[in-house]
Amino acid sequence: MNFSDVIGQEEVKQRLVQMVEEGRLPHAIMLCGPEGTGKLALAVAFASYLLGEDNAMVQKLEHPDLHFTFPTIKLPSMSADHKPVSDDFIHEWHDLLMKGPYFKVEEWLKAMRAENQQAIITAGESDELVRKLSLKSSQGGYKVSIIWLPERMNIECANKLLKLIEEPPSQTVFLMVCEEPDKLLETIRSRVQRIDVKKLPAETIRQALIERRGIDENAAQRVSRLANGSWLKAMETLSVGTDNQAFFDLFVMLMRLAYQRKVRELRKWSETLGNLGREKQKAFMLYVLRMLRENFMYNFRQEELVYMTQEEEDFARNFARFINEANILPLYDLTNVAIRDIGQNANGKIVFFDYALKMIVLLIQK
Repeated sequence: MNFSDVIGQEEVKQRLVQMVEEGRLPHAIMLCGPEGTGKLALAVAFASYLLGEDNAMVQKLEHPDLHFTFPTIKLPSMSADHKPVSDDFIHEWHDLLMKGPYFKVEEWLKAMRAENQQAIITAGESDELVRKLSLKSSQGGYKVSIIWLPERMNIECANKLLKLIEEPPSQTVFLMVCEEPDKLLETIRSRVQRIDVKKLPAETIRQALIERRGIDENAAQRVSRLANGSWLKAMETLSVGTDNQAFFDLFVMLMRLAYQRKVRELRKWSETLGNLGREKQKAFMLYVLRMLRENFMYNFRQEELVYMTQEEEDFARNFARFINEANILPLYDLTNVAIRDIGQNANGKIVFFDYALKMIVLLIQK
């Protein structure tokens, strides 16, 4: 993968190349930004630049001096004392990455055949990194370690990685791809050079949709606005049968049942959500947050502030009036608490049933 394969982000590309040309390349860089902005694509492209873009092994992402670290799960087939490491899933990772460096953590979980598990980076991974990076470069140049979602490291792994960053092996470059830097140890954040990767401009997405996906002008215009700076969101909007459709149906069901005060049906709704994997549960609640925001803004009739599909907008015409100044903040707080509880492994069915019951009260506030 080359920089030309990365959508937009010209300023970041130039900054990375300039660091090398001016001889001031730091040993640890952290690319931070929202999902879908191309952070992983930038990391892989920069690694290719450092290792030699014309190298056939680099093009296949199989270069011996290119190392990937990413969240993993523990499979039932693994022994009790085994700490999962990236190499356990390297074939699945390689297959997904070769399809394109724009994907969600949910897609990675599916590739690993994860069910109701949260992927983390274990201490076993840091031990593997120490071993790999202690070896000399096979090609006599850089050794590049790409760490995807380092905020998912457990504390033992984070402390070991900190020591590795403090005393990096010769000619080693760490490229961290991070979405929630505040969850990282402050000592790690202070030892890396942070580069913020901003949301993609709507015009950049529009042009990419036309040039890379052959989308007509009108469709590209609408999708680029809905994408809200994320290439992944743009792809989801174009796709048929994605999670977004299921999430929309669940959102509509929740609001209608809550408005009608159908407690028995709301319990069934909460059981449906409770049976999903935790990552998908959190993804749904993030979708709810977005829909609450869009419906609240819809009341202002400011088209440039509203980012909804046609189906979502059709629903909002009658529903948006129920999301107002009196309840928008309590609704946001309620949803964020549910996301926190899910992340802390609370029983999903209980969390969602409690959420649904409280929704009944909040929807009637004016």
